[in-house]
Amino acid sequence: MTAHFITFEGIEGCGKTTQAKRAEEYLKSLGYPVLRTYEPGATRVGEYIRRILLEKNDNPIPLHPISELLLFSADRTQHLCELILPALEQGITVICDRYIDSTTAYQGGGRGIDLELIHQIHKTATLGIYPTRTYLFDLPVEIGLQRISKRGNTLDRLETENIEFHQRIRDCFLRIAYNNPQRVMIIDANQSEDAIALIIQNDLRELCQK
Repeated sequence: MTAHFITFEGIEGCGKTTQAKRAEEYLKSLGYPVLRTYEPGATRVGEYIRRILLEKNDNPIPLHPISELLLFSADRTQHLCELILPALEQGITVICDRYIDSTTAYQGGGRGIDLELIHQIHKTATLGIYPTRTYLFDLPVEIGLQRISKRGNTLDRLETENIEFHQRIRDCFLRIAYNNPQRVMIIDANQSEDAIALIIQNDLRELCQK
């Protein structure tokens, strides 16, 4: 089997993390070696970057949007070098919870940073490594925000942005999918967890046979 790089994307509360775990379990049940990881924060360097980017407290660190973009990109390069590339080189399929599409959607769509600048930074930060398949979990922003509010966890810096910010992110995700139909599969995240898992499993089974 050829190792694949598979990413899970979507707005807050879309259920992608749950489905990434289920996809990992499914592939392992078929005998495939799998590494499941996430961004930001999967490496030791990334842990520090994640705190700067996401922690919300009484005295949050103010960040310029470009600084935010570059920190996410720095985390990505470290992540690739330490975890993703070594796994792929060993024939291990990698499942990643967020990758470049999140940066494009959040910092481009949400923050309004020029998309061409973001794409140029991606070319450097990704070391030329792009996913073979991306699952985009789509649902109305209001539903996603309701889901995260019910978790009872402290919301991070991005989760607490206004609804217009999150709507711009959703719109940008959908534009990414429209422009990359061979890579990105849009999944209706309003379906049941089992129904979504079955859709992904069917696609993974075909993908892994290639």
